[in-house]
Amino acid sequence: MRVLSVYERYFARLIYGVFAFILFAVLALFVFFDMLSELESVQGKYTSLIAFFHVMLEAPTRIYEVLPIAVLISAIYVFSQLASQSEYTIFRVAGLNTRQALFSLFKLAVPLALATFIFGEFIGPAAEQYAQKIKLEAIGATVSSGFRSGVWVKDRDREPEEKGAGEITRFVNVQGLRPDQSITGVTIYEFDKDYRLRVIRVAKEGKYQGGQSWQLNDVNETRFIELRDGQPAANRDALAPDFRGEQVQFPNILMHSELTPQILSVLLVQPENMSTVNLFRYIRHLRDNKQDTQRYEIAFWKKVVYPLTLFVMVALALPFAYLHARAGAVGVKVFGGIMLGLSFHLSNTLFSHVGLLHTWPPIVSALVPGTLYLMIALGALRWVDRH
Repeated sequence: MRVLSVYERYFARLIYGVFAFILFAVLALFVFFDMLSELESVQGKYTSLIAFFHVMLEAPTRIYEVLPIAVLISAIYVFSQLASQSEYTIFRVAGLNTRQALFSLFKLAVPLALATFIFGEFIGPAAEQYAQKIKLEAIGATVSSGFRSGVWVKDRDREPEEKGAGEITRFVNVQGLRPDQSITGVTIYEFDKDYRLRVIRVAKEGKYQGGQSWQLNDVNETRFIELRDGQPAANRDALAPDFRGEQVQFPNILMHSELTPQILSVLLVQPENMSTVNLFRYIRHLRDNKQDTQRYEIAFWKKVVYPLTLFVMVALALPFAYLHARAGAVGVKVFGGIMLGLSFHLSNTLFSHVGLLHTWPPIVSALVPGTLYLMIALGALRWVDRH
């Protein structure tokens, strides 16, 4: 147990030291390219300094994305060096077998997996949302979806007791979301339980008041009132209208809705960069309104599984400790590790799109890349252990 404690500390010192250097180098490279891309948006109040601050706020998300690749490259470099200097052979002669080495690497990966979880769940999403708000405030713009008509959201509610307590279905169109999370260009189509249009409500802006309540300002409301409620359709005059419309204007009204700024903040942050808590809330909202949730479920399960990929990365790196100097230079092995890490990142993205296209179960789309590379790692370990 004393020998195991010694080599574990030795591995940790080497891997963590190289990992810090590689993470800094990879992150600096991403920040450089992000800054070059962001300079195209510099104009007016959105100065180069604000653009740099915006890019730096996106850095935690970049750290979250490249952590597994940095771990893989650093571990491959360390084990290639140990193999070239025959140090790992000495550890094996001292009694270290493949299973013990793999278990020790898993223990070293636990703090890194925890750091990945913290960056992906807390630091990254908060910094990303704040970065988008700073940019929007500087350029004086609002966020909207890729559609010309804005973003559409389905919402369900119930009428007050005095109006019959029936179910209401709303289709809400929002033209933009301001940095202060107020909404602009709001159009609401409200249907009764039989999906008959009863109200069209147009508001200049809306502000969240808390308690699932929105204050709509400068409201123009068109109401459709049925003239002969309850009369059989066979007895109605086809030339006479069944409904009449009336328009009412209000300076402001309060509207109860399950929509919250957290749900609408999906406009600011991509699903892949959201926290699992916000993803879970938004998925529940979509399910309550009988809408498609697959894209967000895939993003949710990827966020859950992603910290576990650190264990796959160290398992992929261990076979390089068995390749001696005559099997190739250290630089070639590191280059192979970089290609291996990039291929994992690409396959992780690819399977998300393939799963969405073929409607695979979301958890399968999230697990397939990691499982595939884990099988490759275990197969390689079995091969080098035999040879």
